[in-house]
Amino acid sequence: MYKLLIFDWDGTVIDSTARIVSSMQAAARDLSLPSLEDHEAREIIGLGLPEAIRQLFPGINDDMIEPMRERYAYYYLEGDNTPTALFAGVQATLEALRDRGYRLAVATGKSRKGLDRVLAQTGLGSLFEITRCADETTSKPDPHMLHEILAETGVAAEHALMVGDTEFDMEMAQRANVGRIAVSYGAHHIDRLGKYEPVLEVHAFAEIARWLETVQGVCE
Repeated sequence: MYKLLIFDWDGTVIDSTARIVSSMQAAARDLSLPSLEDHEAREIIGLGLPEAIRQLFPGINDDMIEPMRERYAYYYLEGDNTPTALFAGVQATLEALRDRGYRLAVATGKSRKGLDRVLAQTGLGSLFEITRCADETTSKPDPHMLHEILAETGVAAEHALMVGDTEFDMEMAQRANVGRIAVSYGAHHIDRLGKYEPVLEVHAFAEIARWLETVQGVCE
């Protein structure tokens, strides 16, 4: 029986893909780095920011990482007006899952500062028992982030599910022996996630709760 549900954030809970892409492109322009196509920037969503920058710009000097981080943060937080919003049904679904007895967690490539900010803005912070960010552990797809969550909650891997929209989420969960739910509306096309053998593919967030009720009723 599943007891712990672990959610990716960007592209799974909140519709931030376009803003991440445009902020990364603007930051690269500011620093005279090679221009980024939309599909290139989408590829790195889910990674920790230093890992994302290195993947986007192979061979980049280490002394350019921090300036790139700073410019990206500026655009994402202040300089970019691309809207972000929770995907349809997210708040109601999370509240319903909590009320049914599920324990909820977040495993994200965001920084701690960034996640805390958006949890406060959305009012969802109280729903999650534990959260892990890329700058306080190891970036996806390394499974260490999930190992930490499982250890802190005391939940065995077979009783946990990871919900995400990228190959990084799916690979991380597979390597941690955690079940996987793949969402189709995020950064990576759903066809790319199938090779990680998710137990479920969903096209709307609310489908998660309906499926869990069907397969196991209310969590005790």
